[in-house]
Amino acid sequence: MPIWWEAGAWGLLAGGALVVGAAVAWLVRVPQPVVASVMAFGSGVLISALSFDLVDEAERAGGLIPTVLGALGGAVVYVAANIALARRGARHRKRSQDQQPSEDEQAGSGTAIAVGALLDGIPESVVLGVSLLGGGGVGVPVLAAIFISNLPEGLSSAAGMKAKGRSARYVFGVWIGIAVASGVAGLLGCLLLQDASAETIAAITAVAAGAILTMVADTMIPEAFERTHLYAGLIATTGFLVAFVIERA
Repeated sequence: MPIWWEAGAWGLLAGGALVVGAAVAWLVRVPQPVVASVMAFGSGVLISALSFDLVDEAERAGGLIPTVLGALGGAVVYVAANIALARRGARHRKRSQDQQPSEDEQAGSGTAIAVGALLDGIPESVVLGVSLLGGGGVGVPVLAAIFISNLPEGLSSAAGMKAKGRSARYVFGVWIGIAVASGVAGLLGCLLLQDASAETIAAITAVAAGAILTMVADTMIPEAFERTHLYAGLIATTGFLVAFVIERA
C-alpha cells in the first residue's frame, strides 16, 4: 500500500471517532459531567502529544525559531477563522446543551457549525499524514491522542445539535463528512510533503500544533470546565500522563 493511502486510512480512522461519539450522543443520554470529564481527559491527551511529539520533533528538525513562528502562525490562522465562524453561529459548536443556535435563531448557523468542525479536524489529520514520512509508521501517541479527543468532541457537539432540533441526517452527515475529510487531509498531507525537506515538514508540523493547541484552549477546555469545574484540571492532568506513558512505553 502506498504510504499516502496509509495516511488517508489513519486519518479516516481518527476522524471516525467523531462519528462514534455522535452515535453515542444520539442514541444514549450521556450525563453532562461524563461528557465534560471525557472532554477534559481528551484535552490533556492532546496537550501531551503536542508537547512531547509534535513541537519537540519540529524543533529538533527545523530549529527553535521556525517552530515558534510556525506555531504562532497556526494559532493566528485558527483564531481568525474561528472568529469569522463564531459570528455566523459556530461559537458553541462543541457545547452539549442548548448553547448552539438553531437555524431559526441564526440562519446559516448549521453550515458554520459544520465548517467549524472541519476547521478543528484538519490540522490533526495533516499531522497524522506527516508523521508517516519518517518511515517509522504512524505516530502512535499522536494517533491515540487524536482518537481519544475526537470521541468527546463528537459526543458533545452532536448532543448540542440534537438539543437544538437538528436532524439525524444533518448530524451524521456532518460527522461522516468530517471523517472522510480527515482521511483526505491525511492523504494529501503525506502525498504533497513526501519530497519536502525536513525543515518544511517541521514548519508544517509546528503550524498544525499551534492550531490544535488553540482549538483545545478555545473550544474543548471551556466545555470541560463548565461541567466539571474544580475537577477539570485533575482529569486533564490524568489524560496528559496517560499519553505521556504511551509515548514513553
